[in-house]
Amino acid sequence: MIRNIFLVIAIIVFSGYACLLFLSLKIYPVEFGLSFNHNHAASLGLDWKKIYRDMLDDLQPKYIRVAAMWSEVEAEQGKFNFDNVDFLLDEASKRGVKVTLVVGQKTPRWPECHVPNWYKTVSDKEKFLQEYVRQVVERYREHAALEIWQVENEPFIRFAFGDCADFDESLVSKEIALVKALDPHHKIMVTDSGELSTWRQAINSADLFGTTIYRVVRTPSGFYFYYDWLPASFYRLKAQIYGRNLSEVFVAELQAEPWFTDSNPENTAIAEQEKSMNPRRLQKHLDYVRHIGSPRAYLWGVEWWAFMKEKRGDARYWDLVKNQLK
Repeated sequence: MIRNIFLVIAIIVFSGYACLLFLSLKIYPVEFGLSFNHNHAASLGLDWKKIYRDMLDDLQPKYIRVAAMWSEVEAEQGKFNFDNVDFLLDEASKRGVKVTLVVGQKTPRWPECHVPNWYKTVSDKEKFLQEYVRQVVERYREHAALEIWQVENEPFIRFAFGDCADFDESLVSKEIALVKALDPHHKIMVTDSGELSTWRQAINSADLFGTTIYRVVRTPSGFYFYYDWLPASFYRLKAQIYGRNLSEVFVAELQAEPWFTDSNPENTAIAEQEKSMNPRRLQKHLDYVRHIGSPRAYLWGVEWWAFMKEKRGDARYWDLVKNQLK
């Protein structure tokens, strides 16, 4: 009896998996954008302004995703400095590139939570968070380059990652409401992990939903876990379960860089890097996302491609993406 039950379960699982594989055969049109973080580029020893201009002029993306990191724009309480964010949006505007601007406690790139040091000691955290959000939105809501607001970055993920001791999830809905009230003319995106979250809270929190897609993960112990077995239609089905139209679901981060043994690529051997990213795998990731049905995907790793080109004389990744964006 038990044996028969297990057999039925196995048949159901196999049939469901085969169905997902079949539904993953179709190819959908997708436009690729790029995520860029100037602090990360600078940490790799690059002239970030030069690299940013090179990215816009040589790769010619239609869409980019950048952040107004709170720790930078209000490093000193009550004093706002938007010089770097102005540069990012102004240079994009000159070239007709559309920007997704991230605002919130959590924004892309390590340390994940970008709150200023002084924020940790204040009592009325909501007041200061909302004032920062207000300053950013009011400054850029009429900027020619602005297309989308992203509020927070993976705010509902259920495991500790990054330096996020002061992150307050309960304030996320208030941030979204404030951005919508200050700027009803631009859509808002909320993101979540593609593989490590159910999407339950995030997917219907705003106008748009963005998922991350990481096909290779390196654990702290050095073990590599590959998601190559996961059919592309999994993400489409996941969105449909929540009643979300695929036209409103973006790939906010498509893995296009390796995992490193520490924050400096110089300290990770090329052979080790290529376990999680090499030109063949990058092409596989680009091809994979074309089977999902999402209309847009932002590639994650342009700073590393520039590092490889500038510091290692290896332009394979830069050139591969350049050919894809044509």
